Amino acid sequence: MKQFKKEDTIMLLVDHQTGTLNFAANRSHGMIVSRTRALARLAKALDIPVVLTSSQEDHAQGPLIQDLADLLPEEFQNRVKRAGITNAWDDENYKSAVLKAANGKKNVIMAGLTNDVCIVWPSISMREEGFDVQVVIDAGGSPSQIADDIAQQTWESHGVRTTTINQLISELVHNWATEDGQKVLPILFEEVMSKVGQFS
Repeated sequence: MKQFKKEDTIMLLVDHQTGTLNFAANRSHGMIVSRTRALARLAKALDIPVVLTSSQEDHAQGPLIQDLADLLPEEFQNRVKRAGITNAWDDENYKSAVLKAANGKKNVIMAGLTNDVCIVWPSISMREEGFDVQVVIDAGGSPSQIADDIAQQTWESHGVRTTTINQLISELVHNWATEDGQKVLPILFEEVMSKVGQFS
């Protein structure tokens, strides 16, 4: 298994919107937000490029959560607003923004709402085009656990890896005693470890 490193990785946060958050019923909304915040802070601390996208902000999906606007103001301002295409990779503006941000990098961290619609298809599409993709499953959710399970089985059958926030952070940092480890430890404790036991 290839280890992702900060130098060869980009991050895609897909449709973390106030309305789509309500479409996730299999996982605590608090967990999804805390993991999404951790990803945003992780990317900023390690200088990993991030592309944000949203779908139909003026419909039920609503705007991106305020946390992303606060933590990633430039990326929020430059977010790709899709008109409704479920597979974000099929949106030419989004694909162009991702390829520009990647600048040749082939490792992709992806998370979003919902896993069973907005993550399964672009993760597979990017894998088919030669990217190595990891989905941070606890930074997203689906309307039911069975929907989440089937989405995971589907993307894994196409070579997309499933990870969680702790596993991803430890993969990228590898050594807490390094400068990067010291940057990331506060994020891990503030956004994740301090909340252990809070989410069912």
